Amino acid sequence: MPKGGNEYIEQEAEVKIEKLETKSKKKSTKKQTESKKEPAKKMNIFKPITNLFDEENRRLNLSLGAFLSLFAIYQLLAFISYLFTWKTDQNLVSNKGVIDFLFSAEESQVSNHLGKLGAWISHRFIYDWFGLSSFLFPLMFITVGFFLLFRIKILPIGRTIGHSLIGIVVISLCLGFITNDTSLAYGGAFGYEFNQWLESAVGGFGAFMFLAVLSFITIVILFNPDFKKLWAKLFPERIKKEIPQTESGVLDIKAINSITDDQIAEDEISEEILFDEEEEAEEEKVEEIEEEELEIVNQEEAKEDEDFEVEIPAEEKSLNDEEINKLVEEFGEYDEKLDLSSYKLPTIDLLAAHGDGTPSINKEELEQNKNRIVEALGHYKIEISKIKATVGPTVTLYEIIPAPGVRISKIKNLSDDIALSLAANGIRIIAPIPGKGTIGIEVPNSTAQVVSMRAMIASEKFQNTDMALPIVLGKTISNETFIFDLAKAPHLLCAGATGQGKSVGINAILVSLLYKKHPAQVKFVLVDPKKVELTLYNKIERHFLAKLPDSEEAIITDTSKVVNTMNSLCIEMDDRYELLKNAHVRNIKEYNQKFSTRKLNPENGHRYLPYIVVVIDEFADLIMTAGKEIEHPIARIAQLARAIGIHLIVATQRPSVNVITGMIKANFPARIAFKVSSKIDSRTILDSSGADQLIGRGDMLISFGNDLTRLQCAFVDTPEVEAICDFIGNQRAFPDALLLPEYVHDGDDSVEVDLSTKDDLFEEAAKILVTHQQGSASLLQRKMSIGYNRAGRIIDQMEAVGIIGPFKGSKAREVLINDLVALEHFLAELRE
Repeated sequence: MPKGGNEYIEQEAEVKIEKLETKSKKKSTKKQTESKKEPAKKMNIFKPITNLFDEENRRLNLSLGAFLSLFAIYQLLAFISYLFTWKTDQNLVSNKGVIDFLFSAEESQVSNHLGKLGAWISHRFIYDWFGLSSFLFPLMFITVGFFLLFRIKILPIGRTIGHSLIGIVVISLCLGFITNDTSLAYGGAFGYEFNQWLESAVGGFGAFMFLAVLSFITIVILFNPDFKKLWAKLFPERIKKEIPQTESGVLDIKAINSITDDQIAEDEISEEILFDEEEEAEEEKVEEIEEEELEIVNQEEAKEDEDFEVEIPAEEKSLNDEEINKLVEEFGEYDEKLDLSSYKLPTIDLLAAHGDGTPSINKEELEQNKNRIVEALGHYKIEISKIKATVGPTVTLYEIIPAPGVRISKIKNLSDDIALSLAANGIRIIAPIPGKGTIGIEVPNSTAQVVSMRAMIASEKFQNTDMALPIVLGKTISNETFIFDLAKAPHLLCAGATGQGKSVGINAILVSLLYKKHPAQVKFVLVDPKKVELTLYNKIERHFLAKLPDSEEAIITDTSKVVNTMNSLCIEMDDRYELLKNAHVRNIKEYNQKFSTRKLNPENGHRYLPYIVVVIDEFADLIMTAGKEIEHPIARIAQLARAIGIHLIVATQRPSVNVITGMIKANFPARIAFKVSSKIDSRTILDSSGADQLIGRGDMLISFGNDLTRLQCAFVDTPEVEAICDFIGNQRAFPDALLLPEYVHDGDDSVEVDLSTKDDLFEEAAKILVTHQQGSASLLQRKMSIGYNRAGRIIDQMEAVGIIGPFKGSKAREVLINDLVALEHFLAELRE
């Protein structure tokens, strides 16, 4: 620094101090004049309100505080209950005053846990007013109430009220924009109506920009975030480069400040002096930073001139990938389990320990059977070089290595003779055993062991599996736990005579999935024509089941409704394939992985796709009642639905060719056969004999297109299934079962509506749909404040008379009348 530099700066500081002194004198005189005028302006319009908070009004404070605190708690509980009961209470509460609603006898049964008043308050605040942002009202009330009661400030009162009121409005507007096409208006009527007007005025993108700017301004006004600090946290290295480490300007300013330390107590304008000096120091820093930035830019330009070959597109692409990864790291991947984050899988103690399936080895019995086999083969001059026994839970496998020159077909034809010599039923000969150079003879044990489902679930093989849909069925002859992936099967055909374990096998399949999967990951469509086999699963309807929108019960017992359900699944299949096409993926696993990594936008219709497992308990009964009408959608799903996660499990007691047709068999490579009465039935199921030689009580053969595997099915009793369903049903669930797409039969278009029984709001609803040119039940719900069931009935009536078109899957119905004038003529003709 040159000589005399410090003296020059001190002189400049003295001149500035003199200027500030004159400014301070002017300000002091102005304050004096203003203080003289103050008495004439003293007037506080909020004084009556602030007097309520004075400690002198003790009785009023305690009474009002107790009321506000109690009301806040009551309102909060009513709001929470409303989130689960709004559908059933909506028709009862809509368009009714609080007095009429509370004292009327019609609406005595409301689902809200806080009664009629709770249902009315929550409906007004959430549905008619501000949506989910109404949860800020209890926060305001409890803050004021606790202060009046205990003189305790939970939060700053004025700031809490101001921030909450602004937040209620802004959050309602934003939620109204995000969820303006759902049956439950999360932004309330205020948010929905405002967004309808805003979109008509400036368009959808303009509305988005307006709400984004409004949200940003609200955050700045309420919280005043320091963006400079935020930038410094995100990019600390950049900030270090921008701050210069020079000695001239900063050190000199600090020296001047140190001179004024003795004058702080005496000088009234010392604060202003320091303030101006800090501003000067900041200005000098800014100038120095700008100079250094210019130098850096010049240096970079010089470098670019020297080395011009820079692959900018490649660098930008890598940076974009890094930004995406940073977003995923910051916000995390999408978690489908988040809606039911507290859900717990069933515990192992819900299953009874019937037995672990460990075979009891009876050496005398094994020796006798071996001798009888050797003796029976010796009668026909068939020599054996070696024999080996493998003991299973119910069957023992004797592996025979015949002497050279012995024909296998000769041994196959002796199955009945060997069974006669062993005095046992269920002898099965495997000639040869796949993968081995031996011949197998399966002989039932004299005492069969029960394979418990508890032992199967607790096995290490099942617990550590990473299969998409793991199914544990039982144990093989070699006493190994048998697990397969239903997602790779991909469909399962199960058949067997009555009482041979088919229903137990279906329960084992369902229990396997319940013990391994979260409710958000898999859904069941259960068809039970016998009405007694699958009714226990009614308790987990809102967790794991899927149903049609107009169905009261999720488990289908009426065979006439199965056709609609299967066709609805075909619509769901087509919708899912459309999503896969738009996402440029080939199967559900890739799609969900891409959705979880936030590469698919839900605003474009994308959603997480759970697996859907369809269980049909008695297929023969459906074929008798529906015939080709049910066979066609089932065959279509079996052919196409593998990639999008819809899997069929079809069971029947009558495995005849007119039930299990060639089209069904061609698309069901995985098949399970319990004991059947004839070889013809066995060939119908498995395309080979063997099922007729099983011993029953869970003894089964399973085939995946090539080889047959003999298993002892795991036993799970009805009380165990009931305990598992109770455990799941008592946990927090989704608001409703998964609703499948609506399916309308082609013959329903000609249905006539009795005008005497049409809904009272029919004409008003028709005007709304014609005005908006959108045939949607959710639109009627929002505009007319009615429930889902009533809106659906009105939609059906208007479709029947020809105001709107038929259902088109995920698309909205077409409105067939163009304007209100044409609608009036149409309604006039309809009245006549």
